[in-house]
Amino acid sequence: MVRAGWIAAAWQSGVGVLVMASAAVGQTAVTSGGSPPALDPAVFHARIEPIFLAKRDGLQTCATCHTGRVGTRFRLVPLAEGATAWSEADSAKNLAALTPLLAPGDPMASRLLTHPLDRTAGGDAFHGGGKHWRTQADSEWHTLASWVRGPGAPAAPTAASSTAPRTAVRIIQTNAAGDGAHLIDPDTNAVVAVLRGVDIPHGVTASPDGARLYITNEHRETLDVIDAVALTVTSRIKLSGRPNNLAVSLDGRKVYVGIAQAPGAVDVIDSVALKNVKTIPVKGAIHNVYVTPDGKFAVAGSIAQKAISIVDTATDAVVRTIDESSGIRPMAFTTNRDGSTKDIIVQLSDFHGFAVVDFASGKETARVEHPAIPGEHPHTDGLQGAPAHGLWVSPDGMRLWSTSKVYGYAYVHSLPDLKEVGRVYVGQHPEWVTATPDGRFVYIAAAGDNQVYVVETATLKVVAQIPVGQVPKRNTTARLRVSTSR
Repeated sequence: MVRAGWIAAAWQSGVGVLVMASAAVGQTAVTSGGSPPALDPAVFHARIEPIFLAKRDGLQTCATCHTGRVGTRFRLVPLAEGATAWSEADSAKNLAALTPLLAPGDPMASRLLTHPLDRTAGGDAFHGGGKHWRTQADSEWHTLASWVRGPGAPAAPTAASSTAPRTAVRIIQTNAAGDGAHLIDPDTNAVVAVLRGVDIPHGVTASPDGARLYITNEHRETLDVIDAVALTVTSRIKLSGRPNNLAVSLDGRKVYVGIAQAPGAVDVIDSVALKNVKTIPVKGAIHNVYVTPDGKFAVAGSIAQKAISIVDTATDAVVRTIDESSGIRPMAFTTNRDGSTKDIIVQLSDFHGFAVVDFASGKETARVEHPAIPGEHPHTDGLQGAPAHGLWVSPDGMRLWSTSKVYGYAYVHSLPDLKEVGRVYVGQHPEWVTATPDGRFVYIAAAGDNQVYVVETATLKVVAQIPVGQVPKRNTTARLRVSTSR
């Protein structure tokens, strides 16, 4: 059973509801004056039009037929050359063309929703463009229905349904030399889905409600927004330059994107409007950006300028800068008893280990170099200035994991005393580390092996090696909305 508070939050964010009985879907929402609700053009532009551009397996996109020469009743404005979205002016034209196919307040009386919907789910008998949604539980269909129903509509019932989307923990592993990401089910350690269509993916994170993935696209210089159920790109948001990593605010309303192109910046993306609303100047081009565990700060690191910029998430302004001796690589955080940030653990350019920086003072308090491993030959080729390039702090704050591309090992240290308590081989050129929410298993991307190593944290034993895409690097863990078929 899904909690009512989650459903309310999802409704308010425009994502839609999880479960919808067909009888309730047909209910007409009316305003206090008895009139159907007005269709919101802003939501249409931000949330509905990307559905027309989304690619689904075995089907053309909606825009392929409805902007081409195929004779169709609904005609979209052709996209401008090189554009990945419609302008606001063309969006208004698209909405005007679509209006005759809609019954505001009543999704099941709207041809836009019934024509591409499978007949067994209440759709029309035939659609020349094929059936794009098998059930009313499809996330795209929910988004359309929520918009047509309008903000004054009653909440749909939450009774259980065998076709309703569910949530599940997934390990999301991006592939730096590929075009997307692999999704791993930690219960089975099997790849259960593959995302395609993101050119040179860099960082990945998920919305707190599990409805979306956000991946930075280095080739297009965009933030790609992915529907977590359909695993299709629904929107591409233009950034101020070539991106590297990213982080999402705790409330999910903002995505912070590090801009690796000089002079560097942190772009702020409004996740409701799906717009780049601010570019924050920082010290140097940004490689990685994080949101602190308490959500109060976005922390961005520059390799070129050897600096950490601290951004107040309430004002989206830089409040201070911490200078280091070398370029800033991956970071992790420890916390005080009250949940505030205690230390920044940071890996540095050309240093085989990590440093500890006191968050309050900005002073480095310790530096730990990983020792050589007897009998293992050190690798120096392809390090890209980062001999150590992956960090993870256990949920109880008692262990720190740090990967070594030089030896192919993960070194484990106790916290706060920073004593090495173990090490384990995790493949050629290990990169980022993520873990199951309970911290029992870590997942380490072995970029040189095109695999993810799964290690039981209590025993330091490798329990699985999972083939993924080419050159896996950045990864994350999230509870996502998933299809019942995955």
